[in-house]
Amino acid sequence: QVLLVESGGDLVQAGGSLRLSCAASRSISRIYVMGWYRQAPGKQRELVARMASGGTTNYADSVRGRFTMSRDNAKNTVFLQMNSLKPEDTAVYICNAVLTATGASYWGQGTQVTVSS
Repeated sequence: QVLLVESGGDLVQAGGSLRLSCAASRSISRIYVMGWYRQAPGKQRELVARMASGGTTNYADSVRGRFTMSRDNAKNTVFLQMNSLKPEDTAVYICNAVLTATGASYWGQGTQVTVSS
């Protein structure tokens, strides 16, 4: 089992930046995929970015070029750098980990990002 704790959410004006962090309770170097998802009120959860253990990263079309996902294996932490934020980026951002050994999927509690116009 792995526990995930997100931080860094805040209220920011449109055009601003935020950096989200997701700290894992165990080593993430063997975790197959780490991901960031988001869920806005009344909407389904959607993928924002996903990074395989080898570093290959995929982004949603809506954030490509503005968001960057990175990981620090030594700190068991992944990050999501969000630039040029838009009001439509407002959501709870949730960290996800899928373990190689079991295929089990784990979720954090989320951190709120609010972008004002």
